[in-house]
Amino acid sequence: MMKIAVLLSLATSANAFVHPSPSVGSPTALASAVENKHNEQSAVVSSTRQAFLGQVATSSAALVAASFLGTAPPALATGRATLDVTYRRYAPRIRAGGEFYGGDFKSLVANNDWKGIQGALREVPERQKKDLSKSDGGVAERARQAGAFSDARVLVAAELFASAFSSQNAVSEKTRKMKAAIDKVRTTIAEMDQVTKRALGEDTGGLFGFGKKKASEAELAKEMRTLYAQGGTAWNEYVFLANENLALQFDRFEYVK
Repeated sequence: MMKIAVLLSLATSANAFVHPSPSVGSPTALASAVENKHNEQSAVVSSTRQAFLGQVATSSAALVAASFLGTAPPALATGRATLDVTYRRYAPRIRAGGEFYGGDFKSLVANNDWKGIQGALREVPERQKKDLSKSDGGVAERARQAGAFSDARVLVAAELFASAFSSQNAVSEKTRKMKAAIDKVRTTIAEMDQVTKRALGEDTGGLFGFGKKKASEAELAKEMRTLYAQGGTAWNEYVFLANENLALQFDRFEYVK
């Protein structure tokens, strides 16, 4: 009965996620604007495609590894001319992250599975001396250890995709808003991590663990469910901004429900 009550409570929190409403405008004007934007993008892509592909051919492997670990150079991720390439590179990770958050991660939170939550948020481990002997510097092995909703696996990809809506010389308002939404998600995830550590007895607070009352399982579960709803709302804000005025050839991102 307790588990059913928790699941119902979490479902209520999830239903409280905010789904921003798109602005309503003239369908004809919108279609015209989209067509004009598409024509502009096509012209730029046509003139830069050969040079860009030559650059990718020599560095694609390094870029994929670097972006997964959060160290990709922004110059190659920005600019509307590269939106198509950036979308294909990062959209799968963004989409998978959202699906995980609204599915398996929701179940972990509902069941107070603290170890499972901790694993889902686990970051890429630091590079060690033994990695120097590996051909890729240990990148692939370390990347596999990142949690399904870790910063390295999901949030870095979301940030890099946001940068594609700006030029190298100016950051657009859309990019700023998308990154601000991801910052909210990142803050929430950090708070979730702290709750998880307290639940597992890894962070008791205070000097040498003294001076702070240990929260009960019920209190920690309630706090985690509140953070889950908060994170879902911030994620949906990002999704709304990403989908807004996105060219018609790109599939829209799904909201967390």
